[in-house]
Parts: sequence; structure tokens; C-alpha cells
Amino acid sequence: MSNKTDYRTLTGQEKAAIILLTLGEESAGKLFALMTDDEIKEISQTMSTLGSVNSAIIERLIVEFADQMSASGSVMGSFDSTERLLMKVLGKGRAGEILDEVRGPAGRTMWDKLGNVNEALLANFLKNEYPQTVAVILNKIRPEHSARVLSSLPDSFAMEVVMRMLRMETVPKEVLDDLERVLRNEFMSNLAKTSRRDTHELMAEIFNGLSRETEARFMSALEERNHESSTRIKALMFKFEDLAKLDPAGVQTLLRAVDKNKLAPALKGATEGLRDLVFSNMSERAGKMLREEMDALGPLRSKDVYEAQNLIIATAKELAARNEIVLSNKTGDENDLIY
Repeated sequence: MSNKTDYRTLTGQEKAAIILLTLGEESAGKLFALMTDDEIKEISQTMSTLGSVNSAIIERLIVEFADQMSASGSVMGSFDSTERLLMKVLGKGRAGEILDEVRGPAGRTMWDKLGNVNEALLANFLKNEYPQTVAVILNKIRPEHSARVLSSLPDSFAMEVVMRMLRMETVPKEVLDDLERVLRNEFMSNLAKTSRRDTHELMAEIFNGLSRETEARFMSALEERNHESSTRIKALMFKFEDLAKLDPAGVQTLLRAVDKNKLAPALKGATEGLRDLVFSNMSERAGKMLREEMDALGPLRSKDVYEAQNLIIATAKELAARNEIVLSNKTGDENDLIY
């Protein structure tokens, strides 16, 4: 991390980063709110590696951007200060995603990154590699993700990969290092430039954040204009009732994490099956207290029930994103992850 002492060497990104750090959290937050995620990632990367900035540079920058402003002292750009700023103005979820990109391999391994790549995209890349290489990669990522990638590969090629995985021995560290380098340079860099998120997945997340009344109104209108899209969005959306598909360990993890004040109103509007699942994973005493709390609430407005349920869904999705629970909104034996 270097010291910034020469104004002439500053890039545009560095100038913007210094200005934002000088403005402070509240004012910088208003500017961050106007930026796209890509812009925030770029400026955050610069902020996190900025180092010490000479006060003369700060003063010259302030004069350049505004006639009647001045600065004194210096600011320090580091990953910790950037993290605090983003957490405050963007919230834990969105800031965490951006910081993961800023942090790079030091914070998350290449295998973690691959585990978040769409299985179809990853399979399309791997089908042109040697089966032994694919076997090593699928052995390093999460089993559930490996299964989805494997099922997306051509059958004959997938079987070659399976046979090599069965015979696999310890892979030398230098081989893994070379493989990570190739994946980073040839796959992840291209993916970042060319991949686009499925619009139906994005709309499903947006619809999940709406109130039930607004969601129903929008969905009804969408069904009239584009029935196929409305069907796809419905299939991707995660409902409170889908929590009934959690295994007992997942239910217990969720119960430890949720806001206890929201549990009773949320369960007031739950199906009997979901209620039974929750109570069966609580102690007899805790279950009795929760039932009494639900009874004491009396009739509730649907708006209050849906709000409580949405907050619990948000908590469940955060846990799923950290691989602490597995969520599914599918029927049968499918195990699609919802993030």
C-alpha cells in the first residue's frame, strides 16, 4: 500500500476515491446510492488499496471539484475503512457481495467462486477440458453443485469424469495452483465481462420483496401480458411455505437466527404443516411459549403477517448464501439452491 504524494500521478478512480473518503460516511453514502454495482466495485477496489493521501492532494482535489471547499489532514484508504463505509450505506447483503469481489482470492478461494457460477455456464466451459481436469474441479466444489454441473455435461463425457473421480488420488499443490490460475485468467475474467444475469431470476427476487397485495397485482397484470414470463417468475420465487422443505437441522439453524419477535406473527399465517415442523424442532417449553404468544396476538392484519414472513425469508436466504442451510422451492427430489 503506497503513499499518494504526487497529484499528477493520480488516476480518475483514485481522485474519486479520495473525494468520497474525504466527504465522510453520510455524504459518501448518498453518492454510492446513485451508483451501479459495477461502479461501486470499481471505486471500492481503488479505495481499499489507496493508502495514505497527502493533505496537499486533498486540498487540490477539493478546489478542483468545488470552489469554496478545503481540507486538512489526511485520509487513509484501507479494506477495513471501505468495508465499514459500504456496510453502513448499502447494508450487509449488497455490501458483502461487492466486498467479495474487491477482496478477491485472498478472501474467497477460486473454488468458492466456481460454486456460485451457473451450472450451465460452467459445464459449457468444462466440456472442452480434459476429463481428468474436470474431475479435479468437481472434486473441489460443493457436491450439490458438482451434481448439477455433471448432469449438464454430455453423458459420455460425464461418465469419463465420474470414472476419474472414482480413481482420483491426492492432487499435488502445484497442479492445483496452476489450475486455479488458468480458471482465473481464462474463465472467471471472461465470465465477469460477458455474463448477464437471467432477468427472470432478478424479477423473482424483486417480486419476493413486494408486499403480498402488490405482488398479486403485478403478477396478475403480468399474466395477462406475458403468461410464459409470469410462470417462470412464479417458479423461481421463494414463498414462506417453502420453508416446510427445510430439514430439521436447517429449521433449527433458522430458528436460532430469526428475529424472535417476528416468529409468532409469521406463523399465524403459515400452513399447519409448517407450524408442526417448527414446533417439532423446538423444546416443549419454547413451543408452549410460542403458542401462547400466537394466541395472545389475536387477529392480525395480513400486511403485518406478510411483513414478518418476508423478514424471516430474508434471514433464510442470508443463511443459504453462507451455505448454512439449503433452501428449495421445487417439488419432488430437486434441490435447487435459492440465494
